[in-house]
Amino acid sequence: MLEIGNIKLKTPLLLAPMAGITDHPFRVICKEFGASIVYTEFVSANGIIRENQRTLDLIKFTDDERPIGVQIFGEDPESVSQSALFLKKKYNPDIIDINYGCPVPKVTKKGAGSAAMKDLCRMEEITAAVVEAVGDTPVTVKMRAGWDEGNIVSAKAGEVLEKIGVKAITLHPRTTKQQFRGLSDWNHIKELKQTVNIPIIGNGDVKGYDDYMRMIDETNCDGVMIARAAMGNPWIFKSILCGLEGKPYKNPTLEEKTLLCKKHFHLLKDAKNETQCVNLSKKHFGYYLKGFNKASDWRIKFMKANNVNEVEELLDELIKYGAAYKEE
Repeated sequence: MLEIGNIKLKTPLLLAPMAGITDHPFRVICKEFGASIVYTEFVSANGIIRENQRTLDLIKFTDDERPIGVQIFGEDPESVSQSALFLKKKYNPDIIDINYGCPVPKVTKKGAGSAAMKDLCRMEEITAAVVEAVGDTPVTVKMRAGWDEGNIVSAKAGEVLEKIGVKAITLHPRTTKQQFRGLSDWNHIKELKQTVNIPIIGNGDVKGYDDYMRMIDETNCDGVMIARAAMGNPWIFKSILCGLEGKPYKNPTLEEKTLLCKKHFHLLKDAKNETQCVNLSKKHFGYYLKGFNKASDWRIKFMKANNVNEVEELLDELIKYGAAYKEE
């Protein structure tokens, strides 16, 4: 069992926060498939304290998603700590996570996200302010290995964060300069685990049970966070859990994928306005509908849909196609 502060997780298997992906519908689905904890999309500290409605909409969650973490990002101690306190009072998430991992230039150029890997003093000030502000709510951090290969600082950062009172660290062992290119270097996870005593969660290039076990074996990390491999494939959580429990696992059939597309669509309909629902359906169906005959044709059909009725009609056709499809 993985313990993060006062939060006890049944399995050491987590869904990563992903911008534009881990909204309420996707979190609900991943939870059902076996993610022990899910995270919101990362949200701007400045947007939170201004009570920007679009920002606050990203935070909303339901009790059946618990335990849940809200991930925040910002460039100065005052705004990030204020936003964390606001979150605690208004939403009471189980965990507040600070993003020191986003490599996107529009975030890092302001000093937020993985820019903190260039300035550990700023990281320390921001994190200490958040820990002090939220009291008994566990604070965690998700970070990168460093800014570039010449400046790997994750172990040093881990020591600083542990002393401040951070309850767990997730390490994505690529550098900011790498973005998502190349392979992540799991040796950095191993080094961080050997340096600190708090739980370390590994993240990066885990695409199934074998990768999961290899990361655990090679790094001795306490848990694994799944990110891009879950997009269009929430079954990854089920496959890993089956492996851990010694149970057989069968890949989903096309019919099962089509039925999940419909469920995802209806969750989006309940949570979003029509434009958002249609656009997000197209995005997620692009991830689900791969690897079968005429998959690209179906993706094109959905991309041409203009409203929820058209999406619904196409889904009914797709489900019939999936039911009759013979797996190769």
